[in-house]
Amino acid sequence: MARDPDILIVTTDFLEGRPVRQHLGMVSAQAILGANVVLDLMAAIRDFFGGRSKGYERVLARAREDALAALAKEAQAMGANAVLGVDLDYHAIGPNGSMLMVAVNGSAVVI
Repeated sequence: MARDPDILIVTTDFLEGRPVRQHLGMVSAQAILGANVVLDLMAAIRDFFGGRSKGYERVLARAREDALAALAKEAQAMGANAVLGVDLDYHAIGPNGSMLMVAVNGSAVVI
């Protein structure tokens, strides 16, 4: 899911020189992606020998982009052109933590 470039998404509570004209409320979105057996096996090997797990990094990046795209879509449906104060949380869920969730929320505004 591609993110709408017309919706500005920032982690700050304000944008210098761009006052908030209207607060529309909180928006939130989640993306949950399952890892697979091969990815888990490769991560276990990386954990044993050390190093980065590129596979999990790709899964997390995809989940983050999907969650931000859903957040932008929700904000746009409310009439917002920006989301301020965005917070991202990462969680392992499901049996044995086999699924990865990214939860995002922020304030939908018109600037």
